[in-house]
This record gives sequence, C-alpha cells and structure tokens, in this order.
Amino acid sequence: MLQPVRTKWRKAHKGRIHGNASRANFINYGAFALKAMSPERVTGKQIEAARVALTRHMKRQGRVWTRVFPNIPVSKKPIEVRMGKGKGSPEYYACRVKPGRILFEVDGVSEQIAKEALYKASAKLPIKTKTIKRFV
Repeated sequence: MLQPVRTKWRKAHKGRIHGNASRANFINYGAFALKAMSPERVTGKQIEAARVALTRHMKRQGRVWTRVFPNIPVSKKPIEVRMGKGKGSPEYYACRVKPGRILFEVDGVSEQIAKEALYKASAKLPIKTKTIKRFV
C-alpha cells in the first residue's frame, strides 16, 4: 500500500478540493491516460487496486506510470468513542485529486487494450474519469 516514508506533520486538516488541476493535467509519458473529471480524495488502497487491474489486463506488456501519490494522512476515531477528547489517529493516506488531473498513463500496447485496461482501472476509483489519447 502506498504511503509516504515520512511526513512533516503527523495529522492534516481535512480541507476542501476547489478548482481544476494546474499540475499533472497533460500527458507527459505515455500514449493513453486516465483523467479525473470530479474532485475527490483517492486512498492508497484504491490507487493500488487500480494499478493492479491495469497491469493485469495489459498482461504485463507495455509500461504504466502512476501520476498520483497518497501523501495526506486521514485520521479517524475508533468506533463507539464519545465526542471530544481530541482528533483521532491517522488511519490511512489519501491524495486530493482535482478535476483534470492525470491519474495513470499507459504506453506500449494497442489502443483497444489500453482503453479496456484504463476502463477496468477506473472501476476501482471513487471518481468519474475519462480516457484520453496523446495528440502527436
């Protein structure tokens, strides 16, 4: 599961995801990509599940680039704990994804295989996505 080796702060504010992506919003590496269309927090488990689905469908041919990394600690209180008594401990790590962000890039496979693989990966993510193609 993806998580940072060390962080500057142990706990983070929840925050809100406003606006469109200004970074990682163009294809840099591959020929096909999965682009986020809605704002959401994507967990490390979801990113890993999408990556596994992607590589399995491609039968380990071609190349996959992951353009997101979960670096935000998400805290949670234990069940049946009364209100107050401070913030819960960090449970997992997530990535704040803005609309327009490239999540995965694929190269070295045919267009049909790439689109099917990216579709299967998008089923593992909690956001609306679309498959895009690099224009040369």
